[in-house]
Order: sequence, then C-alpha cells, then structure tokens
Amino acid sequence: MGEWLADVGLFLVQLLSVVLVVGLAVAVVARLRQEAGSDSRLKLVELNRGRDERKRRLRLAASEPGARKRLLKAFRREDKQQAKAGKSHKHEGEERRSTVWLIDFHGDIRASGTDRFAEEISAIIAAAESGDEVVVRLESAGGLVHAYGLAAAELDRLRDAGLATTVCIDKVAASGGYLMACGADSVRAAPLAVVGSIGVVAQVPNVHRLLKRHDIDVEVLTAGRYKRTLTVLGENTNEGREKFIDDLERTHELFKRHVAERRPELDIEAIATGEIWYGSEALDRGLVDALGTSEAYLAERMQEARVIRVKLEPSRRLAERLGAAVSAGVEQTLLRGAQALDASLWQKR
Repeated sequence: MGEWLADVGLFLVQLLSVVLVVGLAVAVVARLRQEAGSDSRLKLVELNRGRDERKRRLRLAASEPGARKRLLKAFRREDKQQAKAGKSHKHEGEERRSTVWLIDFHGDIRASGTDRFAEEISAIIAAAESGDEVVVRLESAGGLVHAYGLAAAELDRLRDAGLATTVCIDKVAASGGYLMACGADSVRAAPLAVVGSIGVVAQVPNVHRLLKRHDIDVEVLTAGRYKRTLTVLGENTNEGREKFIDDLERTHELFKRHVAERRPELDIEAIATGEIWYGSEALDRGLVDALGTSEAYLAERMQEARVIRVKLEPSRRLAERLGAAVSAGVEQTLLRGAQALDASLWQKR
C-alpha cells in the first residue's frame, strides 16, 4: 500500500510541475500574440493539380503491376507536352486560360468570418482579369441583421467590380445566408440544400412578474420615446410591443427590397413568408438557378479553367507553434500518467 501511495504522490508532483510549465508557456504565448498583432497570410491552392494527381494515383492503383511503368512514362510525356504547350502559348501571345477563384464562407450567428471574407474579396478584385469567375461556397443559417448586411455588401463588391459570381449552396443558405447568396449572378444549390427563410425573427424573455412576486423592483430609465421598447427585467407595454413589431416589419421590408433588386424575376410577396425550401423546390420558385453540388460545378469548370482556392489564414508564429507543441505534450503526458497509474493499481491488487 505504501508503495502505491508513493507512486500516486510522484505522479501528482509531476502533474503539478507540468501544469506550472504549461501555464507559463501559455502566458508567454498570449503576451507575444498581443504584441505581434493579427497578421495573416494568403493561401492559394490550384485544385486542378490536386485532381490530376489523384486521378493518376487511382489509375496506377487500378492498373496491373506490369502496366505501371508504361503509365508512368505516359504521365511524364503528358507533363512535357503540357509544359511545352504552355511555353509556346506564352511566346505566341495566345489568350490565357480563365481563372475561377474559389472562396468559402461558413457563417455563424454573428457572421464572424466577414472580415476575412472581405479581405479575400479585396485580394481577388485586385488580381482578377476579364473573363474570370468567383465561386463562393456558402453555408449559413443566418443571424444578426447588421452582421449579414455587411457580409452581403462585401459579396456585392464582386458584382460591382464586373466579376461573374456564382454562389454554391451545398447545405444551407437561409435568412441572412440567402441575403448574401441572392447577390450572385448565379445561385446553385444541392437538391436537398435548405434555401430561403426570407423573414425576420426576434424573441425577448421577460422576468418582470417573477421579480415582482419577490418584491424586486426594476426601473428602466430612458431618454427618447422608443429608446427601449421591450425589456428583459422591466414591465413591457402594449406601445412598446407595437413599436418592436413595427421595427421587425421595417427590417423585413428592407430584406425583401434587397432580394427583389437582385432577383427581380421573383414573386417577392409569395416567397418572403419566412418559409424554407429544399433545393429542387427553390429552383421551381426561382430562388436558385440550377441544381448541383459545388464539387460537381468545380469539376465542370476545371475542364476549361484554372480553379484556385483563396483562403486567408492567421500566421502561426514560433510562440504559437511552441504553445501547440507544449499542449500536445501535456496531453500525452497526462495520458501516459493515467495509464501508468491504472496499471499500477491493477498490479497491486
């Protein structure tokens, strides 16, 4: 029993030491991050190359062992021919292949990715040439009005810059998500993607009666008739409710106007009911222009254009990498310690 207690005590001392070291490392990393700012780097990936490489690997895997050498030679000949063709096109001044610029937007309730999205759009506008296209893979169930209003305005910049824009909806673009999507020249949705929800909703809990039951008074003081319409703690009035509903209706009208201006063929009153539709239903109602997944559309575009994914990533400095390494080391140490302790318990029984 004494030997087991000694093992446990040694493990706890080691654990405490590790925790202190990790705490110090985390503090150093946090301080360095504050001092270094929020620099980021632009990551570009040409999807055509990845697709071609995977296709070749699959062909090699499916071929008979004796045919693999011939395939490898054929691949090398293809590479040489493509390199030679590229040089001759450059010398002869032939028209360049168009480029499809791909960006992703995965929205939460606050549309917190909007700043990154805006910078990616700025980079594309600066580099794109006539004939290029921008594809946005959009996934969002909506959120705050002002947040998605800004995200939609950023996407509108692509159209203002004269760039053909396609939004692909694989899963959901509803409410604020559709507010963004409708700004594209073309909207494509997977057959069962969720689209629509052109409406506005708000809910405010009120605990005034609970507080009153316990003799707790809450005073809400305002300057301005409608500075506060509905409150959580105070007593709500019919006038406040009516004003709150008026604000919702006004926001809904702005939403409908935004969609109608960008998709004038829609019967806006018929579809702006707050309902959602699946992709095939949305196509019938004119909310989207075509059915299909983003992967299928990009594969189609790769036949005639270069597809380049654009992603802005925060730079990971040495301190951050050190912090990640320390965190992984601590996790492994704790796991090994727990396993050793468990093993010692079994041995002492």
